[in-house]
Amino acid sequence: MVTKIWILGDIPSLQGKTVPITSTYDDRGGLTLLKNPMITLLALIMITINTASYGQNTPTESTEKEQVMPTTKRRALIIISSARQLPLAKPAEVKSISTGFFLVELAQILREFENEYEFTFVTPDGKAPQLDINGMALSMHYIEKIGMKTIPLRRKQYRRSYDINNFRQSYPELVARREQEVQLLERHLGKLPISELLPNSEPELTAYRSELIGRLDQLPEHTFLSLETLVQRHRDSTDSFTLADFDFIHTPGGHAPMVDFRDNPWLGETLHLARENGFVISLICHAPIAVTSTSQRVDAQGSAYFVGENPFLAASISTVPKIGELFGLWLLYPHVPGKKTRTTYFVDKAIKEEGFKLKTCINIAAPLLAYEPSVQLLTGNGPQAIDKQIAKLRSILTSTLANQKSN
Repeated sequence: MVTKIWILGDIPSLQGKTVPITSTYDDRGGLTLLKNPMITLLALIMITINTASYGQNTPTESTEKEQVMPTTKRRALIIISSARQLPLAKPAEVKSISTGFFLVELAQILREFENEYEFTFVTPDGKAPQLDINGMALSMHYIEKIGMKTIPLRRKQYRRSYDINNFRQSYPELVARREQEVQLLERHLGKLPISELLPNSEPELTAYRSELIGRLDQLPEHTFLSLETLVQRHRDSTDSFTLADFDFIHTPGGHAPMVDFRDNPWLGETLHLARENGFVISLICHAPIAVTSTSQRVDAQGSAYFVGENPFLAASISTVPKIGELFGLWLLYPHVPGKKTRTTYFVDKAIKEEGFKLKTCINIAAPLLAYEPSVQLLTGNGPQAIDKQIAKLRSILTSTLANQKSN
């Protein structure tokens, strides 16, 4: 059996032709689907209509402390997955695919709040997060229209007449939004690694990835707190740092949270401390898998233990549904060409198995939010929801801060 991890050298050319990888793989599978009008029509239907059955470089301690110096601004916590490879259950010969977080689900949070808030950036292990290049596709920046626009934009890139400059010039608003978000990344996060292209990554991203690497390589590397350090500093009475100073957490998705946000006691402890200190928790796309971590906490000796009664179970959760994941695994960038592709689990199913209720919508491409005031937990189902999620988060914060002043 051959074990393979997709890397940059495996990518087909921009003209939709295929590059032999090994005798095991056939890159034409994904393109054949796109060129078949009946299958494309079915794909468009699948992404908009749901069935009723679906519910759904490590910093040192001293450098970490430099990031959280006192500030006159209010404070917000940004937790980003640092996973770089997503394990696959199928096909057996492909061990994993390159992954990361979606900037589209973070950047507008930074834009909305940067003038009022100082951001503290955290990853589960304190290592730098990786940007998923697939989240930079122009179709991703359609936001609420992602569902109806993704397939047409992909098809255009496989036509004989495809020209990258003409393609970009056809979508000036999407190019402008992507550029704004990259500038926010440059300003707040600095130099980050970028995921490898996959065989089904959009052709425009092949050129864009090189452009983006060239830009980010000019920037300094930032440090990131680990969740363990965050909690320990909060507990240290000699340290001026405290989670009581924060107003909200936001966590972007992409597939990376599937790796290090599930059943993570330090993440569970962080979310419970956020609840106890009265600040809002915002999770989007795959990031709501973090709620499975709330069944555990960490004691003063650093040992994990299970929570007797979990208050987070009061919340209904909005997240990417299984049918949406299946569509992506069948046709979009996670698909291993010519092979049935499956992740090791589905986020909505794992959340439901943990005892949470799922908030669902017939149209899986429509923005869908869920908010539970008793634990101040806000969740959204994907990049299509980010603008509405920002507006809802702003509304909750305005109301919360107003209540604090009146009391």
